[in-house]
Amino acid sequence: MRNSFKRIPNHIGVIPDGNRRWAVERGMKKGDGYYHGIDPGFQLYELCKELGVKELTLYGFTTDNTKRPAEQKEAFQKACVEAVMDLTRRDANLLVVGNTKSPSFPKELLPFTERVRFGDGTINVNFLVNYGWEWDLNHKGGMASRDISRMDLIIRWGGRRRLSGFLPVQSVYADIYVLDELWPDFLPEQFYKALDWYQDQDITLGG
Repeated sequence: MRNSFKRIPNHIGVIPDGNRRWAVERGMKKGDGYYHGIDPGFQLYELCKELGVKELTLYGFTTDNTKRPAEQKEAFQKACVEAVMDLTRRDANLLVVGNTKSPSFPKELLPFTERVRFGDGTINVNFLVNYGWEWDLNHKGGMASRDISRMDLIIRWGGRRRLSGFLPVQSVYADIYVLDELWPDFLPEQFYKALDWYQDQDITLGG
């Protein structure tokens, strides 16, 4: 673990992109990449806990992603369910945010659409499942993601320079770091590289 960081983001958002490309490069079906993206998420979760990050938000899949072929859709739905169920055996205040009225939302995750504490609850973990930014902002009764705090740092794997609708309100003042490595190739050094970069950012929140 690195202990030389003077500034640790309170809330880190993660866009774990590149699962399909990773699978194709290895001669697998595109959907196979999602399974290999589960363990990196828990490696990152453990690193955040060690460093004292207070909140971690992970992009599972979007409402737009559900337009992909059925085999891929089933694969990322299954991967999201497996990841959430594994997290229930760890330490976290878990919240799943997504359009539950759509058949694309895994029914196994309905119990976690209100924040639930597991273990000592040392870190808030938010998982966006069947999430759409327009759905979020136009949600009846107020913004659907209102219980998620403003993000300080967003890290995107896979080389794409875009937010892809990732929590538009909470990302308003986030610093954004992009890694070219594909998500299933996650290494702790990649995370530390993002944090090193974050140390030098001028965080004014518009002031």
